[in-house]
Amino acid sequence: MNPSSVPSAASEEQASLWAARLDGSDLSAADRADLERWLDADPAHRTLLASYCQFSADLEQQLPLIAGIRDELAEFRTTAKTIRPFPWLRWPILAGAMLTAAAVVVVILWPGQPQNLFQNIAAPVAQRQAVTLPDGSRVELNAGTAVSVELRADARRVRLTDGEAFFKVSRDAARPFIVETPAGSVRVTGTEFNVRSSALDPLEVTVLEGSVQVRAGSSPAPQMLHANDQLVAGPEGVSVTPLSSAQLGDALAWRRGEIVFTDTPLREALARFARYHGRTLTAADSVAQLRMGGRYSLDDLEGFLAALQDGILPVQVTRSPDGTVHVDAAPRS
Repeated sequence: MNPSSVPSAASEEQASLWAARLDGSDLSAADRADLERWLDADPAHRTLLASYCQFSADLEQQLPLIAGIRDELAEFRTTAKTIRPFPWLRWPILAGAMLTAAAVVVVILWPGQPQNLFQNIAAPVAQRQAVTLPDGSRVELNAGTAVSVELRADARRVRLTDGEAFFKVSRDAARPFIVETPAGSVRVTGTEFNVRSSALDPLEVTVLEGSVQVRAGSSPAPQMLHANDQLVAGPEGVSVTPLSSAQLGDALAWRRGEIVFTDTPLREALARFARYHGRTLTAADSVAQLRMGGRYSLDDLEGFLAALQDGILPVQVTRSPDGTVHVDAAPRS
């Protein structure tokens, strides 16, 4: 977690409480609504909750080893068990160390419901995650993205509130796979496609293979997309563009840890890196609409900022002690 985005004590405590309630118990409809409201209140809440849930799993695996109880460790590896949470607030130093090292993927099962499965999956900042669902579908999450998955006998539903995910859906004509976002939904039975949804950007759906049906916002009729099609739905309407193989590769470059800008406003480029790294990156109004291009490593924020200042654009990059970055016009010589 970046020093500039250290969670408050209240957020830490609330995350630990939700982790305890989620682990090994059913949530009522009211509880789920309360959880969703808390998660939506701050993007950092999803990553924080994911970290606490993963810490519980990691810690329980390590304690038998630390204590030298070899028989219990062997039993844990060979027998399915329910992971119980630990009293987080009593372990502040150990919890911090474990959270720093943990790979954050959360899978939460509802026991006693063999036909229904609910999962929360989250990727922390500056990391990508890939998970195979019980139905055989594969979900890849870009950094800072969280989804909730509900698999039922008649349908498979994924809720993506804010972020980007690639789906390779296992074919099942009897159970459509539906991705729901605030800006619209995507419905398929088996295909490969990418969805990017943000409160600040238009809904973007890109199809790699097969076909999908997209219902954007209040549009009365769904749009059918096929391989290499990209739909963008925003305040100005809905557009569908066929992409070349090169353009398709650029749109999905994040899966390889890259990002490609083509005539992209500086403010938008900074926002993409800011989301990935959980940092605050801003641009002065005088340079925010400057257009830029190029291929960059998502993991190399400093390299991207250095490239900006060293010739891509006439700008100056200023770094603050709290980790924020501001880009302004370069001083005239």
